[in-house]
Amino acid sequence: MSLLSKINGPDDVKSLPLARLYDLAGEIRREIIETVSRNGGHLAPNLGVVELTLALHRVFKTPEDRIIWDVGHQCYVHKLITGRRDQFRNLRKYGGISGYPRPEECEHDAFVSGHSSTSISAALGMAIARDLRREKHSVVAVIGDGAMTGGMAFEAMNHAGHLQKNMIVVLNDNEMSIAKNVGGMSRYLARLRTDPMYSRGKEEFEQILRKVPAIGPTVLKAVDRLKDSLKYLVVPGMLFEELGFIYLGPIDGHNIQEMVDVLNKAKSMNGPILVHVITVKGKGYCHAEKNPGKFHGTGPFDLETGLPKKPGHAPTYTEIFGRTLCEIAGRDKTVIAITAAMTGGTGLTDFAARYPDRFFDVGIAEQHAVTLAAAMAARHLRPVVAIYSTFLQRAFDQIVHDVCIGNLPVTFAVDRSGLVGDDGPTHHGTFDLSFLGGMPNMVVMAPKDENELRHMIFTALNHNGPAAVRYPRDEGRGCRLDDPLRILPLGRAEVIRDGSDIALFAVGSMVEIAETAAEVLEDQGISTAVINARFVKPVDSGLIVKYAGTAGRIITIEENVLHGGFGGRVLEVINNSGISGVGVKTMGLPDRFVEHGDRQLLLAKYGLTVDEVILNALKLMGLRHVKAPGRRLFISGGNRLDR
Repeated sequence: MSLLSKINGPDDVKSLPLARLYDLAGEIRREIIETVSRNGGHLAPNLGVVELTLALHRVFKTPEDRIIWDVGHQCYVHKLITGRRDQFRNLRKYGGISGYPRPEECEHDAFVSGHSSTSISAALGMAIARDLRREKHSVVAVIGDGAMTGGMAFEAMNHAGHLQKNMIVVLNDNEMSIAKNVGGMSRYLARLRTDPMYSRGKEEFEQILRKVPAIGPTVLKAVDRLKDSLKYLVVPGMLFEELGFIYLGPIDGHNIQEMVDVLNKAKSMNGPILVHVITVKGKGYCHAEKNPGKFHGTGPFDLETGLPKKPGHAPTYTEIFGRTLCEIAGRDKTVIAITAAMTGGTGLTDFAARYPDRFFDVGIAEQHAVTLAAAMAARHLRPVVAIYSTFLQRAFDQIVHDVCIGNLPVTFAVDRSGLVGDDGPTHHGTFDLSFLGGMPNMVVMAPKDENELRHMIFTALNHNGPAAVRYPRDEGRGCRLDDPLRILPLGRAEVIRDGSDIALFAVGSMVEIAETAAEVLEDQGISTAVINARFVKPVDSGLIVKYAGTAGRIITIEENVLHGGFGGRVLEVINNSGISGVGVKTMGLPDRFVEHGDRQLLLAKYGLTVDEVILNALKLMGLRHVKAPGRRLFISGGNRLDR
């Protein structure tokens, strides 16, 4: 019987002999590799924190003690040993457990996390609450070296250092390489500085010096200056110490005994403590160790080769964006690319290689990325900020204040828009049409296919003001890419097919659904227009008014929350036009956070399907319908509505 099968909670980890924890670590790695190979997920980050997670649960007792995982995509080990082992096979599947911490899922998950650099703020907040409530427990934040590039992490550390609350920050560093002699010296210094005898001896020495007449205080100041100078030379982590933290480390993040010892010492100390842990991202799976970036987040893959099980056929929207930007940048030296720690994820790897002087990865600092771009645009450059939709939310104020008020020509390439599937509510890009569309001077576009994406990027870069192009994470439709690049008329929609009975106004990814629905309706004798909105702001008011008057029935379809979205803008246009008696149905996502699951399943759950478009069209026309064999819907009681 395997060790993992006996682990039903953290207490079982505590009861194992320390040596057996390494056997358990091996079983956990196999379970994670096999599950992610089937389901997809974040492989490399989780393989790197197996021993660290076991050490944390060896020392601390959740849920009484709070462990807060920054970003959260390295919580798989934590989930396996906190009572969710039997559910782990359904990781990231609809109805299964989330790939991120969710307190509603389990009491051992202390805080929701899906975005970076939040854990220290959350830990400090919980430490303050603990002290005000006169409780006694430990609070631990686990943050990666990448997340430490986010300004929010340093804001929190500055505040924590000021308050001097008891809390522990574990810095999981999987980038830094430390030579043996430096690491050995650092471990020695960490042991020395956390030894109570050292602290007590230091205090006694200072007291003796202060009592020496005349020269005592002078000698003490000289010793302090020398001590500080030497520490800057030989002790790592002085930046953290200056922020008010006691720094311990660096230590080997795969040596459970060493981590247990240091964490126990940190637990016994007062004030904020930073424990610096060195780990190997992707440890235990050769393909992930060789290419941790590729296996940071991955779809299903073959265990033996590490290759994707479902190779793509058409290029993704992300790839098309990257190629197009390189093409434009080759002709225009003012074009700049900026991303926030997502060079590969946003399709900018080739741009970075070809135009290194015009490429800037600012780290996990979306706010900085936007204001940086604004200043470049103010000095006649053409910056393109490529950020996932969900992460762009973090820079809302900078887009308003630094870009839109000045009407500066910054292009936002908004990747991963709409439902992204298995990553769930922290990663769905379902609000961008609403929050970007509410900003004065902002132009918002969404392409129906990868070819239109190219022309929209070109249009944005030729627009003398801020513009956003939002597109999904998926493969394109496999359409032909035409040349040359052209500027799309601002605020003009595209009539894909005309019709006189009903008009379907669709945005971006929903255009294909509208086209298919229109074919079915046409088969039943219903003349159906399909309009590719293209622009969510400004909307094509003229075309909306035209079809409101001629068809009298309009359906809007968008992969965005309905509140503040495209449908609301269409209703506003119709209301202002003075045309009465227009039947309008807005289709989009509800006012709620959408759970994780397969994208197509989620679209079906929330009614963004061909069948739902057809049903809504028939209802608007006052027709009854029956289901026929197959997937098509047939009208009963006549084929057309007499007009």
